[in-house]
Amino acid sequence: MFKTNGIFVQCVFGERKGASIFFYSRNNMASFKTNYLLVCFSFMVSTLSVKACVRTVEAAVPEELKAGYIISEVNLQHCLNNTHLELTTSDPDFAIQQDGLLYATHSTRIRSGERAFVIWLQDQQSQQKWKIDVALSVEHNMVKREVNLKRSKRRWRPLPFSIRENEFPPFPKEIQQVQSDSSQNYDIIYRIYGQGVNLPPIGLFSVVPETGMLKVHRAVDREQIAEYKFFAEARTKDGIKRDRDLDITVKVEDENDNRPEFTDVVVLSVPEHSEIGAIIGQVNATDRDEPGTLFTQMAYKIISSTDLFSIQSETGIMYTASTALDRETKDTYELTVEATDCKGQHYGLSNTGTVRIVLTDINDNPPTFKANKYEAKVEENQKDVLILRIPVEDKDLFNTSNWKAKFVIKKGNENGNFRIETDPVTNEGLLYVVKPFDYEKNKIVKLEVAAENEAELVGTKSTWATVPVDVNVINVDEGPEFETPNLFLRIKENEPNGTLIGIYKALDPETKSSDGIKYYKISDPASWIQVEKNTGKLLVAGNMDRESSFVTNGMYNITVNAVDQSSKTGTGTVEIYLEDENDNNPIITNKDFVICEHYGQLGYVKVEAEDKDAEPLSSPFVFSFPKDHDKNWKITNEKATSMHLEQATELPTGTYNVPVIIGDQQGKGEQQIVTVRICKCISGQCVASQTSAALGVWGILALLLAIALLLLLCILLTCFCGKKKEKVDLDNGAEAVLIKSNTEGPGEEVMAPNFKMSAQQTALEQESQFLQQSGGGLQDIRLSDFQNVNNVYGSQTLGSGMQNDPSSFLSATNSTFQTNYGQQFGSGIQHYADKNGTSIWRTNGLVIDQKLNGFVTEHNDRFAEDISHVYGFEGRGSFAGSVGCCSDLNDDSGIEFINTLGPKFRTLAQVCTKK
Repeated sequence: MFKTNGIFVQCVFGERKGASIFFYSRNNMASFKTNYLLVCFSFMVSTLSVKACVRTVEAAVPEELKAGYIISEVNLQHCLNNTHLELTTSDPDFAIQQDGLLYATHSTRIRSGERAFVIWLQDQQSQQKWKIDVALSVEHNMVKREVNLKRSKRRWRPLPFSIRENEFPPFPKEIQQVQSDSSQNYDIIYRIYGQGVNLPPIGLFSVVPETGMLKVHRAVDREQIAEYKFFAEARTKDGIKRDRDLDITVKVEDENDNRPEFTDVVVLSVPEHSEIGAIIGQVNATDRDEPGTLFTQMAYKIISSTDLFSIQSETGIMYTASTALDRETKDTYELTVEATDCKGQHYGLSNTGTVRIVLTDINDNPPTFKANKYEAKVEENQKDVLILRIPVEDKDLFNTSNWKAKFVIKKGNENGNFRIETDPVTNEGLLYVVKPFDYEKNKIVKLEVAAENEAELVGTKSTWATVPVDVNVINVDEGPEFETPNLFLRIKENEPNGTLIGIYKALDPETKSSDGIKYYKISDPASWIQVEKNTGKLLVAGNMDRESSFVTNGMYNITVNAVDQSSKTGTGTVEIYLEDENDNNPIITNKDFVICEHYGQLGYVKVEAEDKDAEPLSSPFVFSFPKDHDKNWKITNEKATSMHLEQATELPTGTYNVPVIIGDQQGKGEQQIVTVRICKCISGQCVASQTSAALGVWGILALLLAIALLLLLCILLTCFCGKKKEKVDLDNGAEAVLIKSNTEGPGEEVMAPNFKMSAQQTALEQESQFLQQSGGGLQDIRLSDFQNVNNVYGSQTLGSGMQNDPSSFLSATNSTFQTNYGQQFGSGIQHYADKNGTSIWRTNGLVIDQKLNGFVTEHNDRFAEDISHVYGFEGRGSFAGSVGCCSDLNDDSGIEFINTLGPKFRTLAQVCTKK
């Protein structure tokens, strides 16, 4: 257990702590107990009698007090608001903590045997204060003698002790003694380590190993290190540690060794002419001494000789003390402010700083004119010209809203002839004439101009200044002037040429006469008006049509120029309003319509009309039919300018011209034709119609004839192929074999241009070749079944062609093919009528022509008809079987590959395969 040179005791009464007293005990224990009881009893009586905050504290203390010595624990429970108390003492050698612990801050001596000071308590919220008087007396019965006491605690931890900063030599100085309880049984060697010992600042503290006395070796500065912490250990000479290490805290007692400091120049601002007591700002000085102590509590005062400003001592807040602060007289003040710590006491340290106070501007000075009156001149008939610059002066801050001028014309500008602006650079008023003057009407104009600011006036009784301005109008030789700048005339449209519609005269403004003035047109867009040169008469010179594009809302304007003898000119405008006449009929805007067929529904179209005339000569229109209309149509849903033309009955596909009569409100109108096309539609558009008809008896016969001709042509081609086969000379080494080829196009010797021949030329060449080979065998063919069929081919019939010559029949047939060549992919059946009205069908030529052209042009669908067809029974066939080109070939001719041909070649394979 560590101990000090005295005994620390504390009196406890129930739950209330009494005085804590430090005794230097040099007498026996009985004397110590007697003194202890007396002190505690005395303090108990004083404490138990307190019902409110204590007023006095009395304590007996040794004559010499070391730093950290506890004098008493003052009960502050009932003192103001004890959670927000500011505690200070009038004696800097003593201090009190928030919990009421009163102790000595420095080592001191009570020389006269008594010492008194005051404890001040201040509530930081309510600012209430309370004073506690403290009386210390020396207890002479205390005997200073060391006594060894046995303690129940293993270890004793003393309160932190302190040393003064800035101590004077000599060094080292003893500061405190530590001692372990183990020293009662062992010879202890003490050692310290830590901050200030073996850690920076190294060598500041040391300990006497044998006694445990701590020493300091040089002066310390609290502003550098306010507290030192290090450790002490107790060992015997053999190095065995006999107690746990004790942590020691050494506080550095602050001295008032730092003056208050001001940072740079403090700049504050306040508006000029402020009221007395207006807050300017706050100054603040800093102190490096310990915060919260008397050494850092400032008191401020202005040491400059001025009665314009004041400062609050405790806070440093500055106020205005006069209303005579005028920025235009002086805009900046520099004051010297002194700050003294220790609340300004005579023992406090002080320092000074500079405070610059800048006066901000207010608009307390209106603009003033430099002259009492201004004059200006302007020629008559001039406009948009600057005639005067008006300068002003303003004492307020340059280029601010308090300085910028705003000019207003108070009087004389009732007709709006003037405009006034402000020059942003010079702040002058710029007076313009925006409407010309007439010297004969106004020779002089008197104005009153006021100069204002953008900001309102404050802090002054002055008002905005005004100045008179006289504007003199200068006479000039003017040109003629029309009696009215705009002459309005109202006439009917379509007036005959030469009609007088008005007279437009001009006068000389000086003589008020029109003598010698000539008149000319400047603009006449449609050339409808003639202006007589000498009289100014206005005559109609063209057909004035109200519905013309030159007319806008019924108005047509021309411009006339008047020229006097001195070549001065004047200009006027003639506004002519054309009254409408009923000279236009209603016209249908769109006359072509389409109705899409819908089964069971009657369609309609919307017919719209317009009339260029104005009401009441135009709409609403009256729609009707002529008396002899066909009743197939009816008019419904009539509007002012439209109606629905609707089918009255279901009509077949076709184009219909429907007459409609449209009249205006006056009954004026005419018959118009509306074209309506009825058709089948896809997506609202008509599709191309297809010709269709029913087959009669003659149609069936014509169809059979065409089939017979087609079969005949196939037989002829087959025979031709067979005979060509027989002429092959086998002795020359040539064999008739099928050559498999991977190309489907013609050979190199057969060029495309060779096939660019008409279909009838190809047929004629094949027929001619066939006739030469067959030797006219076609004459043996029986055509009795067909001689009575009049099939018209130009001017020849089938019968006549066959009777004369078979070749002529083919020629006639091919001529017909040439005529119908372009219809090979059409409907396939064309209907014609002879003079007797007999229906004739012509299909054979078209089919053959289609096939021939297909082989020439190599259309993709040329094999589309090469499939098996079912026909009506026409008798038994030939007993000889097939007469195709392949019938003479043997089975081993090498044509087995035709069994695997595609579907387009299966018909050919069936023909060529031997049954």
